[in-house]
Amino acid sequence: MSADADSPKAPHDDDPYRTYKFRVKWDGRYVAGVSRVSGLTRTTDVITHRRGGDPSTPRRAPGQSSYEAITLERGVTQDAAFERWANKVWDYHNTTSDDQTDGARNQDVSLKEFRKDIVIELYNEAGQKLGAYKVHRCWPSEFLALPELDAEASRTAIQSLTLENEGWERTSAEGPTEPPLGS
Repeated sequence: MSADADSPKAPHDDDPYRTYKFRVKWDGRYVAGVSRVSGLTRTTDVITHRRGGDPSTPRRAPGQSSYEAITLERGVTQDAAFERWANKVWDYHNTTSDDQTDGARNQDVSLKEFRKDIVIELYNEAGQKLGAYKVHRCWPSEFLALPELDAEASRTAIQSLTLENEGWERTSAEGPTEPPLGS
């Protein structure tokens, strides 16, 4: 019997992570107020083929993989982090004729800096970091600055940023070790 089989496992080691404690960061800074992150999804195309002499069942092989866009949501606040990043791809001021004099066109749009890696960190109930995912080469494809406003509704104003990406990886696989209760 191995040493691992002799030692009892803590009951929480196999518990799935909760989805309500997380933080998002880019440019080395945490982004304030993110309340929802859509799932990280990778899809691999299936290539089917059949050789002439094979039985009538086709063979399957993996094809190209693609990563779905990620949507971040948060309440509308004074923090302009979502808008600043979205403006690196497109900015209204660059389309108005008044701003296009003397070669000033596209001065606010930065094609050099519009892609960023982001990190999504997961935490347990005690606030200890459990793991993280690094999402590569993200860029904003959609920005909702202000939702529909309704004077008769009782809702929070939520803005969203949809990020295209080129893949993700788990960067921290092991969670914290916690002492047993009563120790």
